[in-house]
Amino acid sequence: MRPNVWKTAGNVLGFGVFVWTIAVSLVQAQDSTPPVRVFIFAGQSNMVGTHSRVADIHRFPPFAGLDQPQPKVLFSYKLGREEMTSSNGWVPLQPTKDYFGPELSFGHKVSQNIDAPIAIIKVASGGTTLGEDWNPDQPGGFKLYPLALAHVRDSLAEFDRQKIAYRIEGFMWHQGENDMFSNDFKPQYERNLANFIASWRRDLHTPELRFYLGELCTKTIWGMDNRDNMLAIRTAQKAVAANDPLVEYIPTSHDAVEIGGEEGLHYHYGTLGQLEHGVNYAESYLRAIGKSNTKARPLPHWPYPPSSPIKLFVLAGHRNMEGERAFTAQLADIPEATALANDVPQIAYRYSLGGGFKTSHEWEPLGPAGAYETFGPELSFAHTLHENLQGHLAIVKFTHSGSQINDWTPEGTRAQDLHLYPSFIAFVRDAIKDLEDDGHTVELAGIFYHLGENDMAYYPYRQEAAKWLQSTVIQSRVDLQAPQLKWFVSQQPPPTEPGVNRIDITANLAAIAATDPAFIHVPAFDLPAQAENLVLDARAVIQLGKLLAKRYLESQHPK
Repeated sequence: MRPNVWKTAGNVLGFGVFVWTIAVSLVQAQDSTPPVRVFIFAGQSNMVGTHSRVADIHRFPPFAGLDQPQPKVLFSYKLGREEMTSSNGWVPLQPTKDYFGPELSFGHKVSQNIDAPIAIIKVASGGTTLGEDWNPDQPGGFKLYPLALAHVRDSLAEFDRQKIAYRIEGFMWHQGENDMFSNDFKPQYERNLANFIASWRRDLHTPELRFYLGELCTKTIWGMDNRDNMLAIRTAQKAVAANDPLVEYIPTSHDAVEIGGEEGLHYHYGTLGQLEHGVNYAESYLRAIGKSNTKARPLPHWPYPPSSPIKLFVLAGHRNMEGERAFTAQLADIPEATALANDVPQIAYRYSLGGGFKTSHEWEPLGPAGAYETFGPELSFAHTLHENLQGHLAIVKFTHSGSQINDWTPEGTRAQDLHLYPSFIAFVRDAIKDLEDDGHTVELAGIFYHLGENDMAYYPYRQEAAKWLQSTVIQSRVDLQAPQLKWFVSQQPPPTEPGVNRIDITANLAAIAATDPAFIHVPAFDLPAQAENLVLDARAVIQLGKLLAKRYLESQHPK
């Protein structure tokens, strides 16, 4: 007779009491308890959670505590390749050794928003392909499709033995980074993915099973040196989602990624990125079942007198303008910044973050509005202007931390789905028109752009960065019909690794400013010391906003 897997697995990891309690309570309350909602997570290294660190979770306030077991969520997993790590049955949801994947934050968020028990089954293996390892028809390599199917079936069999009702609710898939390197697998990815989905539905007898496809992260170095390969996989995934109403494509390229050495970007999400990755899946699932908890932040009243003139300030950029690692909760620990946590109804604010991942509902009061309880330089920027500037001001912000500078150029690249320039210009035009339609005279005070951080870590992109940016500046003045439109371009200290340091990006930007009086170069070289390259923490983001505001005020009263 097989040992009771609930007790055995739990005792192995020291949590048998919790798991057994869940099982017993489900059995006893069978008539009144909803079926267990089962979610399957599968993929390669970014689904495994490679380069995430459990010890770092506490650094990110919205996710504090997720290093501990979640006894209300059951977890069964097999991870790895030659020697797989296994839960050996059901355990409470918890990190797998010293790393974790998107399941931690997913389980936490979903369990907070639905009144039903949750179980997660995960099989993931780094460096594997859909064309071979995950192939349902002719599995090769590590033969992960039959292995994953057997693990799912074995895990569910324990529910059957315990007479616990369940239903398979969703399948979260993050994979494709290795198929893009194969001339055989890359062009077949769309067909292979559609077949993969159909095979799971057939083999699990779930013809209506929903799939959630996580976008490959363009913020990594592969977003630059494998840009076309990434485009091919992304295009295939989007096509599958477009052709199947039960498949959703989940944007994740704006999420945080692990920082490597001096050279910059790793290939993996890392700690913060994995936590955000799971939130993306959870929010998509909750929307699908009508449980979205997005809260609107309406203005209590229109803050400007009728027909009054308004100065409109446009903030734009990438990860630090978005505020990737500046958390609202940290404002309480910065005495001079505690007021930034409060909404300012006197300043209307409009935004598009992550390339449209999160957008404002019309105009909102200025305040923290980041996708993951974060904020950007707009808070300290607007507060500084509000204290020192006469008249009325409004703020709009357009960012995509998963973009590169060439995505912002008028011509874009072959990756047209990442082409930001048209939507950026339309966003600014719409804001101006909306204010004018309300009777206001609008002065476009300037565009405040923080130089792309990721581009600085890769030589070919750093080499072209100033030229790309200049083309955007020039064309924006034409398209916004503002020939003297000022661009305030801030720049943090670039990486100094020899491979990229051959390009003096600071000198290149200064050269543009020397010939274009409406191009204001803003070196931000005195920001607080940072724990990691490229990314700014809350204190530095606050300082950046103040610096940009100060530079604007100085430009109004030149010496």
